[in-house]
Amino acid sequence: MATVVLTPEAAEQLDALPSTIHGRVLRLIVRLERWPDVSGAKPLSGKLAGRWRMRTGDYRVQFYPERNDAADGGWLVTVEKIGHRDGFY
Repeated sequence: MATVVLTPEAAEQLDALPSTIHGRVLRLIVRLERWPDVSGAKPLSGKLAGRWRMRTGDYRVQFYPERNDAADGGWLVTVEKIGHRDGFY
């Protein structure tokens, strides 16, 4: 299991989404709790190497996973950006 946290910027972006999209994005975030056993996640490249993205329709969730230093050896997944695909990257 992974611990999922949102940056303050991502939390604001989530709150600003239309209600139908908000629910779909929340379901993606809940799925991230199963990292690394998550389908649909794609690694980014170039200057965004180390980051991953998931999509729902025209909306994207950008995040980066890292090993948690806790005794359980799980993952910490930080969601850093949520938005429409136009101008997302």
